[in-house]
Amino acid sequence: MIRRHVVVRGMVQGVGFRYSARLEAARLGIGGWVRNSADGTVEAEIEGDEASVEAMLAWLASGPPESIVEGMDVAEREPVGEGAFDVAD
Repeated sequence: MIRRHVVVRGMVQGVGFRYSARLEAARLGIGGWVRNSADGTVEAEIEGDEASVEAMLAWLASGPPESIVEGMDVAEREPVGEGAFDVAD
């Protein structure tokens, strides 16, 4: 089990990014959360087995079709056993 903190930059707000991320996380069995940040980025924490987290990171790097991802910062975090994936306000 691994956990990653992710900040996605670009045209990532107002394009359904968070809700599309929730669908992808459910498909992959990922726990964690995603939210919009005041600076225009999308922030997420994702947790699961290594292959699923890597697949989610790959998805976040491109996002839904309406988004334009310009970059992404990823940091390691300690897993907390989070099983559900939520869209935070």
